[in-house]
Amino acid sequence: MSQTAAPTTSAAASATSPRGRGARIALRGVQVLLAVFFGTASALPKLIAHSSAAETFDEMGWGSAGMYAVGILELAGAVALLVPVLQSVAAMALSALLVGAFVVQLTVFDGENAATPVILIVPLLVIAWARRRHNAELLRLVRRRA
Repeated sequence: MSQTAAPTTSAAASATSPRGRGARIALRGVQVLLAVFFGTASALPKLIAHSSAAETFDEMGWGSAGMYAVGILELAGAVALLVPVLQSVAAMALSALLVGAFVVQLTVFDGENAATPVILIVPLLVIAWARRRHNAELLRLVRRRA
């Protein structure tokens, strides 16, 4: 007798195991927390031109145009973190934005809050890696539109 069932891989087995399910739920929770953070604590002050954000961007020499641009990018990233097909790309894009924030913290503000972007990059890179399979789906969607 021949067996027709394919052997299970460790990735498939872990995806269906309680531990794999718990990891997916925890990762989704981190995504939601980061989306809330980027949407409210980070983007909102820039988009409503709160004095703290406006002063910071004036000090950098970027003015209100730079402040609104960064706020829009952060809000777009926050929303995209919650869309399954965009979550890996969103995490990578927000990570890139945070690399810029890190450089600005070091060069303009003498490293005053340089640890904050680094701390936020870590879970974003985990999300980008864990959700990377969605990138192929996104690429198919983009190619279908072209």
